Amino acid sequence: MGCNADKAAALYLLEVRHTPMIGLKDVLAAARRLRPFLAPTLIEPLPALGATWIKLENTNPTHSFKVRGALNAILGQPPHLRSRLVTASSGNHAQGMAWASSIAPTQIEIVVPADAPQRKIDGVRRFGLTPRLMPGGYDAAEAEAQRLAREEGCTFVSPYNHPLVAAGNGTVGLEIIEQLPAVRRLIVPVGGGGLIGGTAAAIKALDPSVEVIGVNAAASPDMYNEYYGAALPISHDTLADALPGAVESGSITLDLARAYVDRIVLVDEDAIAAAMRWLLDETGWIVEGGGAVGIAALLSGVIEPANRTTAVVISGGNVDPAVVRRVMLA
Repeated sequence: MGCNADKAAALYLLEVRHTPMIGLKDVLAAARRLRPFLAPTLIEPLPALGATWIKLENTNPTHSFKVRGALNAILGQPPHLRSRLVTASSGNHAQGMAWASSIAPTQIEIVVPADAPQRKIDGVRRFGLTPRLMPGGYDAAEAEAQRLAREEGCTFVSPYNHPLVAAGNGTVGLEIIEQLPAVRRLIVPVGGGGLIGGTAAAIKALDPSVEVIGVNAAASPDMYNEYYGAALPISHDTLADALPGAVESGSITLDLARAYVDRIVLVDEDAIAAAMRWLLDETGWIVEGGGAVGIAALLSGVIEPANRTTAVVISGGNVDPAVVRRVMLA
């Protein structure tokens, strides 16, 4: 990549690692940055599940909420560091960074697991960048990106453990409060925590009485384990491929979850597949496994039915056609 290592990049990396938790002012600043480039995503009623609404982050330009944090991470960088960034992603953040780089031109090295969904790999290329494919799953891709940051002096932009990323993602919460002022409960997919951390920080600052519930895939319960001090086995073999990978030690999202998230629940693979099928039948939306976990929790009874106004974040819709066929024919 040739990041031309210098002290400024190294110091900025250290600064990011030790940044305190984000708050409402950070999310509001992100909203101002993003407003010229991203329109609010749709929110639709889902009467089949009671007083439930779905926040359709799959209607973003890259069909995922990740574009919010990615664009904020680039626009919020000091100009002299914007030209040398490196990131890792299981696919959606990679597409977000690639799209964002077309808005705010920058040099980005994107490391993606070699087994990431082909649709997401192709999405990075469609936005003009060539991802570096790394065998060994997401954790190996993140380790490689961090190595590049250390050795080449690039600024590492974590897909979740970065204040600008979390703040950008938190704009989902601002929109929900504006679009659905009566919301009493928010259900959010959980991977590394960048979405629920930023969104919960915004929601709780505006209305502390709103209950925030995270949903982890049972096959990838990293955040659940961290939140509850549990030790459930982890395989990362899940339809919710956007939610895998160990949560980085000391991640700001751990503190955000503990401060603002009321509880985290788990859903199994059968429930995720059933939710994907149900969403297509009921709404016509094709939703990836990670985006469907909130609906999976409601349909399976892991979260009680919506007898109060509930918003469920549908975090993305990037799913390979082969997976759609396999799930729909099951």
